[in-house]
Amino acid sequence: MISVYGSSGFIGSRFCKLYPDEVVKQDRDERKPRTKDILYLISTVDNYNVHTNITLDVETNLKVLCEVLDHCRDQDITFNFISSWFVYGEQPLPISEDAYCRPTGFYSITKKAAEDLLISFCRTYGVNYRIMRFGNVMGVGDAKTSSKKNALANMINAMKRDEDVYVYDDGTPTRDVIHVNDVCAAVKLVMEKGNLNEIYNIGSGHPTPIGDIILKAKEYLNSNSEIKSKPAPDFHKIVQAKDSCLDITKLKSLGFQQTISTDDIVRELCIN
Repeated sequence: MISVYGSSGFIGSRFCKLYPDEVVKQDRDERKPRTKDILYLISTVDNYNVHTNITLDVETNLKVLCEVLDHCRDQDITFNFISSWFVYGEQPLPISEDAYCRPTGFYSITKKAAEDLLISFCRTYGVNYRIMRFGNVMGVGDAKTSSKKNALANMINAMKRDEDVYVYDDGTPTRDVIHVNDVCAAVKLVMEKGNLNEIYNIGSGHPTPIGDIILKAKEYLNSNSEIKSKPAPDFHKIVQAKDSCLDITKLKSLGFQQTISTDDIVRELCIN
């Protein structure tokens, strides 16, 4: 059985729905794991908290993690930690797991710090871990979609209302887009077959221009929205890498195969 921390979030809830007989949902304020296998998804979701609550990323991504780790001084525990491609920062593409991370925003920096704290703790107490860094996870059911988090889905929702949408730099920035169901399958695969004490990228392995996704959505929706370009704001340039594509060679070596294409993801978001 797997103790799932963050089971009410977009990815955590989908994982629990797909594998209901294999999970134990940890309560929101529960710190002690109920099983020896942990899937840890508790996290903030964007780099913008610095404007409204400057300590939120530290409290959520680091303090809560340490409170859970305090109950994990047991060599039988395997701690599967969910991280993000944001920890890499600007990198040559595709980005492999051994790339030197250059996070810049508060969310990105605390996610990398959380990885480092976890590794140090596990080495100190002989606990096993795996770290999984996600690409851009999309699909129906993400309640926290906004201009700050999962902006692609947010723009698609705007086009459903025939509102104009704005892309940065003519839509040329790229993202590694993967469906939430494929992410959950990849997580399960890594937990079953992945090496202990290693990092795995989880994505499609393909860079997709944001503009291509928005144009495809406009086509599916037959939307009257205009797609306009504007320069990326200075803050966005500080906290967000322009392009992303993950090297998923290690994931594929375990037998991973993507089942839902980017076009299918866009179509799903348009019809739901």
